[in-house]
Amino acid sequence: MLKFIVIGVALFLVYKLFMGDKKKKEMDQAQTTKQKVASGEMVKDPICGTYVEHDGHIRVREGEKVHVFCSYECRDKFLKQLEATTVNEDE
Repeated sequence: MLKFIVIGVALFLVYKLFMGDKKKKEMDQAQTTKQKVASGEMVKDPICGTYVEHDGHIRVREGEKVHVFCSYECRDKFLKQLEATTVNEDE
């Protein structure tokens, strides 16, 4: 019986060790993202709000402004919104 208790405690400690490491990595990643946003290396996707690299590959130029997107789906939604606004302005 004592053997099962010791094994259970050891497994619990190993679990806590890995979960603590996972939380630390998540916190470090959040801090890195926050620093990149503050420095302008990352910008907010205008559709979903996800932060993406400033020099991302999915872009749309609207006049002088360049919008960067996290996915083609967000880009397509933005283009539909842009088209709808342009049609409403023409009427």
